[in-house]
Amino acid sequence: MQIRIGGVPEHFNYPWHMAIKDGSFSNIGIDVVWEDVAGGTGAMTSKLRNDELDIAVVLTEGIIADIIQGNPSMVVQKFVKSPLIWGVHTGNDSKVTGETPFQDLRFAISRKGSGSHLMAHVEAKNRGVQLNERQFVEVGNFDGAREALKNNEADVLLWEKFTTKPFVDNGTLRRISETVTPWPCFMIAVRQEMLIKHPNMVWNLLWVIRKNCRHFMNNDSAEGVIANRYGLKLEDARTWFNQTEWEQDIFISKKMINNVVNTLFDVGIIDQKMSAEELCWNRSMVY
Repeated sequence: MQIRIGGVPEHFNYPWHMAIKDGSFSNIGIDVVWEDVAGGTGAMTSKLRNDELDIAVVLTEGIIADIIQGNPSMVVQKFVKSPLIWGVHTGNDSKVTGETPFQDLRFAISRKGSGSHLMAHVEAKNRGVQLNERQFVEVGNFDGAREALKNNEADVLLWEKFTTKPFVDNGTLRRISETVTPWPCFMIAVRQEMLIKHPNMVWNLLWVIRKNCRHFMNNDSAEGVIANRYGLKLEDARTWFNQTEWEQDIFISKKMINNVVNTLFDVGIIDQKMSAEELCWNRSMVY
């Protein structure tokens, strides 16, 4: 059976490519068609809604917000359980600094509902201010964001720190601060239709990816593979790898989900709340 899976073209998702290449999915009768979605979580939630993807590997805050807003999908498992380190970036020639008030800035975001959009709101809340939607400039993807900063169409960009590191090193971007998500960074979400029609297949697929993530975390050559594939310096790939941990079990913390929901509600991204049991597929695994 063919399954369409989407994820960002970043180092976090290498275990999926490894599992596809070594036949781990095909060995259990699943033909995984992987799509790199450069538009990030906002683009993937749209693809789930439009039946263009069956499964997506998405930022935790993005998928929870979109399910509450009507996305016909459910969270089935954590994928990366360590938090995401976001860099706050500006153009190399910009006069913006880490001390510039957030309420004075224009934020480059891939699209509404994306991680770059949601985390700007979360970081603004951490700084004691509230943003308005007029401050956001939709740019489509990371390439568009760099152009927007270069052309003074936006002031800052929140994006994953190690993905942007080569562009900081070559002077395209300047990192002015960092922020860390207070929850696991990536979840696996599946359309409800797929969960209803093929629950055993989904269960088997999750077992395979957990197994491959475990092997990857114990692979002595993993840091070099990541550095070569994603254009990182070896020391950066090593730093990233040593602080990144993929999920090895099926349990999801109710406290963690509630923290995400409450934060999204407090910053005005969602106007209603849902329980962890409503958001997650296997209620018996919510603790």
